[in-house]
Parts: sequence; structure tokens; C-alpha cells
Amino acid sequence: MFFDRPESGELAVLVHLTLSQGSDPDDPREFEELVLSAGGDPVALLTGQRSAPNPRFFLGTGKVEELRELVALHGAKLVIFNHVLSAGQERNLERELQCRVLDRTGLILDIFAQRARTHEGKLQVELAQLNHISSRLIRGWTHLERQKGGIGLRGPGETQLETDRRLLRARIKSIEKRLGKVRRQRDQGRRSRQRAAIPTASLVGYTNAGKSTLFNRVTRAGVYAEDKLFATLDPTMRRIAVPDVGAAILADTVGFISHLPHRLIEAFRATLEEAANADILLHVVDAAALERERNIDEVEQVLAEIGAQDLPCLKVYNKIDLLPDWPARIDRDAEGRPLAVWLSAQTGAGVELLYDAMAELLGEAVIQQRVRLPAALGRLRARLYQQKAVVDEVFWDDGGSELELRIPQADLQRLLSAEAMTLDDLHWVDLAPPQQLAG
Repeated sequence: MFFDRPESGELAVLVHLTLSQGSDPDDPREFEELVLSAGGDPVALLTGQRSAPNPRFFLGTGKVEELRELVALHGAKLVIFNHVLSAGQERNLERELQCRVLDRTGLILDIFAQRARTHEGKLQVELAQLNHISSRLIRGWTHLERQKGGIGLRGPGETQLETDRRLLRARIKSIEKRLGKVRRQRDQGRRSRQRAAIPTASLVGYTNAGKSTLFNRVTRAGVYAEDKLFATLDPTMRRIAVPDVGAAILADTVGFISHLPHRLIEAFRATLEEAANADILLHVVDAAALERERNIDEVEQVLAEIGAQDLPCLKVYNKIDLLPDWPARIDRDAEGRPLAVWLSAQTGAGVELLYDAMAELLGEAVIQQRVRLPAALGRLRARLYQQKAVVDEVFWDDGGSELELRIPQADLQRLLSAEAMTLDDLHWVDLAPPQQLAG
């Protein structure tokens, strides 16, 4: 006899194990915040320690019995694990506990489903959800063997499970196609900004670090900002004016979290590309968080996954209003370049320092110099014109030319990479290469 799943409830028993093997453990307090953000009502937390997960239940048999007693005691209809469970483990636990079982990935997906507001965001969440449940379909169809036939309809046919999987694959393919169109539209907008030589700064950071509050403070955009995990899913971009630089684009992006499921990174790749293609990253950090350094490490891991680890980065330590007697300031390296800004997006203290630091770094990020190109580099010259990076040009008798450039340094480096060149390989007129000038 198979177990038919009951309706999900809001009363939830939470499970958090400390495993001696594997990566760093997740924070139980953050786990509880995730459940609250999803609208759950945690009634109990079961903790324990194992050297390795049980293949069948993830927990040991004694802990499963203890969990069953907690579920019965509190009348809970939902058990949530702060771990990633296999489809078989979820199915076995549901059969034993007679209630809905959810893992960390499913929980984060549920929060994403609630937060998505734009059409693109909803598509990205749906894609991640469909990929997640594709291996778990059997749990919902164990009571069906074959589609019921009738006169003229009897025969082997497809099982309901096979039909469902086929429809699921078709839906995933359709969403991927539509997201591909979104990605092409984003690329087109990005190329337009590059042609206009407008630098881009992307806000990145751990979830609930205050990115959207800072975005609103700088741009007065009025985007949704709340003291919740994953309050922002959909990217927002606004034009701002940076002193001594001019127009720039500021982008707000989705927050990161420890052990962010890989399928979420894949689903939100179009959104995260805004960060990967920025001229500078503003890494917003909750300065008052106890796990500040761990959160920084988690964000840097995700940045590495999307290929943004080598971009110029300015750390923005936010929420100094929660630190006693902590002044707003700019931290600099030995050469005087800004490394970090301490501010409060809530009160506005130190925001003017952020503008100053951005002006210094974006001024470096946009190359405004003259370069001499020999005739053999005609393809590079053509690409510079395609990017609308050439302000002026003077031709020489030997067929070469001297160009006055205005182009984001990251874009020029991409063009040079296609030619197997670096900034040092170019002949800069009366000036050192840009990366040397930056110091």
C-alpha cells in the first residue's frame, strides 16, 4: 500500500544535522529565517550529529522516531530539512512521518516563487522548480499504474508518470527558449550601453545585506525592499550621475546565500550576467552580521561560478547604524585606491563617500587615452569603431593611425583577448598602459 501525500501545512518541524564530512554547515538561525520568509511557522527544531547521512532517511532510525514524535506532538503537517535530500530520502521520510517533507532547495525555491514579480523572474523560478521536481514525480503518482482505458482505448499506452515527464520536458524546453530570448534582449541592451561607453556598477551581496535599500538611497527608484531574505529577485537598473565620470548604470541583483542550489544559479544566469558583465562590483556586506566573513566567502564563491571573480570590486559595509559609534569612512590600500566604504543605507550616512569611491574606480575603469595602431591591427581598429570607442583618429604615412579612445577597460580587454593581446601590447602615446596608470 502506497502513501498518498496529505495537504501541506504551515506548522513545521525543522531538522538540522551537523555532519562531520562535507562542506561547512549552514547556520540554524538563517535556516529559521528562511522558513519564516516562506510563511512557515516553526514549532520545533530537531538537531543532531552524524558522520555521514543515512542513505535511506538521511537521519538515523532513532532520530526518525524522535522526529515522528515531534510531528505528532505539535500536529505539524510539514517537516523541513536544512540539507539537500535525494528524491528517495524525501519519499521514505514522507511514508514514515505521514506528512510533507521539504529540503533546503525546495524551501528556497518556494521563497523564490513568492518573490518573483516580473515575467522573466517567474519564468526563471518555474524552470528551477520543474528541474527540481522532475526526479520527484514518482512520489505523486505511485498510486497509478496505467492510464485507465475504456472500450476502444485499452492497450499498453503510456503510464501516467511517463506522460507527466514528457509534458514536463516540453514545458522546460519552452521556458528555456523564452529565457534565451530574454538573454538576447539583455545582451542587446548591454551592447548599447557599451557603445555609448556608459560604465555599469552592479550591487551584489548576501541576501538581506541591504542592497535594495542602498539602491533606493542612491537612485530614489523605490524598488521593493524589506527585512526579508530574498526580498529582491528581479534585476533593476537605473542611470545615475557619478562625479567626474558622468552617467553610469547601477544594477540591483538577486541576493546570494550559503550553498545556493546550482540549479538556481543556472536558472538565474540571465539575471546574474548583469553582475558578470559589470565594470565594477559593489559587494554589499551586512557590517553588523555575526557571520560577516562567512557571508563574504559565500558571495565570492557564487561570483566565481558566474565568472565575475576577477572584476574590480569595492566592498560596501552597510548597516553601520547598528554598530555603536562606528563612523562612515573609506578604507584604502597602500597605493591609495578605495577598497571599502562603511555607510548606512538606512540613514544615508556615508553615501557621499560611496560616490567618491565609485568616481575614483570608474574613472580608472573607463580608458580615455590615445593609442597608435599599425595597419596590421585593422581588425582591432574596426572592432573599436563597432564599439563606438573612437573619439578621434589621425592617420600616419605608414598606413597606421593614432586613435583617441573612450571605452570601459573591461570591454577593451575583451576585444584584445579576441586578438590574443593585452593592454601592454598596445603602443600608448606618451602614456603608460591603463592598468599601470590606475595605481
